[in-house]
Amino acid sequence: MANFLFVLRSSDNEKATRCFQFAKIAHSKAHTVNLFLIDSGVEWAMQDRDGSRKTDTGDCPNDYLPYLVEKEVPVGVCTPCAKNRKLDEAKFHTNMVLDGGPHLIDMAAEAKVFNF
Repeated sequence: MANFLFVLRSSDNEKATRCFQFAKIAHSKAHTVNLFLIDSGVEWAMQDRDGSRKTDTGDCPNDYLPYLVEKEVPVGVCTPCAKNRKLDEAKFHTNMVLDGGPHLIDMAAEAKVFNF
């Protein structure tokens, strides 16, 4: 099976929907999947973030993100990006932890990378 890394750098609803959708598909096909949230994408780490807004295709982040949380798909959250936005790690989804650039680069070296 393949190793995939999905990087979300935007708080945009459509980009998050696609990122989470493809991560779910890859994981459900038994591939190794990691996600990493950077820049404004770190906002998706918050449990209280509204993921119910539909995209033009009729789906939304909440159609895919709960699967990733339930299956404990690992999600790294850029530490300086989150701290500069004053995000509280205690309020992150349970599968999400603060992480740094060195780990992101290590994961990317071993994976097919998708950027959103």
